[in-house]
Amino acid sequence: MPLTNRPRSRRRALFRRREHAPSDEEFVSESEKLLFGGRLRYDMGWSRHVDARTELTLRSTLVRLPQMVAMSVRLAWSADRHATWTVAAAEILRGLCQAVLLLGVQAVLTEVLADEDITAGLRAALPAMLLMTGAAAAAAVLGAVSTHADGTLRPKVERVARERYLERALRVELESIEDHAFHKLLESAQFGATSAREMIGHGTRVVSGLLSLTAAAGVLAVLHPLLMPMLLVMTLPSAWATLTIARRRYASYHQWIQHSRAAHEISRLIIEEDAAAEVRVHGVGPFLLHHFRAMSESYEGEQARLARRAAGTQLTASALTGATALATYLVLGGLLWTGMMEVAAAGAAVVAIRTGTSSLDSLFQQVNSMHEDSLFVTDLQRAIDGATGREIPRGGSPLPEKPEAITVEGVSFAFPGAKTGPVLRNVSLSFPMGKVTALVGENGSGKTTLVKLVCGLYRPQSGRILFGGQDIARADRHALFSRFAVVGQDFYRWPFTARINVAVGRAEAPLTEERLDRAAGLAEAGPLIDGLPQRWSTLLSRVFQRGHQLSGGQWQKLGIARAAYRDAPVLVVDEPTAALDARAEQEVFRRIRALADAGRTVILITHRMASVRDADLVHVLHRGELVESGTPGELLDRGGHYAELYGLQAAQFERGSPPGASRPPSAPVPPARI
Repeated sequence: MPLTNRPRSRRRALFRRREHAPSDEEFVSESEKLLFGGRLRYDMGWSRHVDARTELTLRSTLVRLPQMVAMSVRLAWSADRHATWTVAAAEILRGLCQAVLLLGVQAVLTEVLADEDITAGLRAALPAMLLMTGAAAAAAVLGAVSTHADGTLRPKVERVARERYLERALRVELESIEDHAFHKLLESAQFGATSAREMIGHGTRVVSGLLSLTAAAGVLAVLHPLLMPMLLVMTLPSAWATLTIARRRYASYHQWIQHSRAAHEISRLIIEEDAAAEVRVHGVGPFLLHHFRAMSESYEGEQARLARRAAGTQLTASALTGATALATYLVLGGLLWTGMMEVAAAGAAVVAIRTGTSSLDSLFQQVNSMHEDSLFVTDLQRAIDGATGREIPRGGSPLPEKPEAITVEGVSFAFPGAKTGPVLRNVSLSFPMGKVTALVGENGSGKTTLVKLVCGLYRPQSGRILFGGQDIARADRHALFSRFAVVGQDFYRWPFTARINVAVGRAEAPLTEERLDRAAGLAEAGPLIDGLPQRWSTLLSRVFQRGHQLSGGQWQKLGIARAAYRDAPVLVVDEPTAALDARAEQEVFRRIRALADAGRTVILITHRMASVRDADLVHVLHRGELVESGTPGELLDRGGHYAELYGLQAAQFERGSPPGASRPPSAPVPPARI
C-alpha cells in the first residue's frame, strides 16, 4: 500500500518511529563503515532508559519531581547531615526573605501613592524600605551560607556514592565481573557518582526555585485570585519549549554517544605513545586525521539539525509567551480600570509576575538536569542492588596448615552463556605440595581456567577441588586466596612507584624497606632497583611527569619480586616468558626454581614443552580434558600428545628441518633447569 493511502494514525506512528529510531543506513558515514563495521550505537546501561528520556513531558516531570528531590535529600543526608540541614534551612529562610521583599514592594507603593506629598509618602514608607533592605541583606548572607554548605556537601556526596559502588564491586565474584550484562551495568553506574554530586546542586536550586515561586504565587493570590493562574499560563510555552528541546537532545545523545566516543578514540590514537612508532613508520597519521574529520563533520550535521529545530521551537514558544504575557497584563489593566485593584497592588503584582516567571523558567531547566542525572544515579543503585547475591562469601571451614596436595576430582566448567561448550570436562589430577607441577597444552586447552578454579576465583559446575582434603567450596575463600601468589604474562603493571608494584603482592602487610629488599633479592631484582632514578620511589608510568619506563624483562623481575613479597605457599606462574628472549627466559625460570627450592609449591602454566623439562610432574590438557600425566621423561618415552607437541616445537630449531617436521621423542633434552 502506498504511504499516502495509509490511515492517518498509521502514518503518524511511522513518522514518530522514524524520528526516534533512524534506520541502520541513516547518519552512517563511510568512516563508520570502514573503521567500525557499521553504525555505532550506544550499548551501555543508559540504553534501557531511552524511553524514559524521550517521553519527558510536563506531566511526567511534575510526577517525578518529588521523587527526584527525595533522592537528592537521601544522597545528601547519607554524606553529611549537618551540611544538609544548613542548606535546607538557608534555602527556606531565603524563600521567606523573598516573600518579605515582594510584600514590601506593595507596602512601599501603597505609602508613596497614598499621599499627594511625595516626601511624606517616602517618610511613611521608610520602615517598609528598611525591612526590605534587611530582607535583601539576609537573603544575600543566606545565599552565601547555602553556597558554602552546598560546595562542601557535593564532593562528599560524590565520594560516598563512588565508595559505596566500588566497595560492592570489589566483593562480587570474578565471574560476575566477566558477565557481560552485569559489567555493562557497572560501566554505566560509574557515572552515577558524578551525577549524584550534580543532583545535589540541581536539588538545591529546585528547592530555591520552588520557594521563590511559592512566595510570588502567594503574593499574587493575596492581591487577586485571577493573577496566580495567569502566572502559570505565562510559563507554559517556555516549559513546553524546554522539555521538547531536552527530549530531542536526549534522543540524539542516545543515538550518537558511541559515534562521539569513536571520534575521540581516533584523535587519541594520533598522540598515543604505544601507537606513535607505527603511526609514523606506516604513515597512518593522515589516514586517522581524515577519518576524525569525517566523523566529526557527521556529528556536526546532527548538531546543526538539532539547532534548527531548537530555534523553531524557541521562536514558537516566544510568540506564545508574548501572547500570554499580553493577556496577563490586559487582565491586570482591566482590574485597575474597574477599580478592583489599587495602583500599588498592581505594581507589586508586576514585580511578583516577573519573579514568578523567572523562577519557573529556572525550575524547569533544573528539573531537566535532575531527570538526566537521576537516570545514572538509578543505574548506580541498580548496580549496588545487583551485587547482592553475587558476593564472595565470608567465613567457612578452615584450611589445613600443611596439606599434602591440592586435588581436582571430576571438575567440569563452562562460562555462563558460552555457546562453545565446557572449557573443562571431567578433569581429575593433583598438585603435590613442595613440588613443581606443570600444566601444558595448546592455547585454549583450559590451563588458566583450571588454575583459577584451584585458586577459588571460579566455582566448578560439577566435581570438587580439595585443598589437603578440605573441599574449597566449603572453605573460607579469602583464606584460600591468601595461600596463592600469581606471576603471569599479563600481570598488572600498576601506574605507581616501584615500591607499590612489589608491595601490592600483600597490600595488608606492614610496608617495610627490609621486606621489599628481601623480595627483590629472591627475584634477583636488587640491581634493577638500585639502577632506578629514585630506587623504590621511582614512578613506573610514563603517563605522569617523572615517570620511568621498564623493559619486559625488568617488569618480569618485579612480578617475581611481587610474588616473593606475598610469601604464599603456592606460586602460580602463568606463561611468564612468552614475550622474553631466550636468555631472559632462562633467568626467569632459574629465579622461579629458586623460589620452589625454598619450599614453595609451584604450578607452572605454559604451552612451551621444553620449559617444563625439569618439572616434577606434568599434566597435559587438550580441548578441556586431561590426556596425560607423568614426569617429562615418562611423557617423552610414551610418545603421546606431549611428545608430539615437544617434537613439533623442537623441529623449529633444527637446521634444515621443514616446517611441521617432528623431532624424535628420544632426542636429547638441552641441559637447562627451571
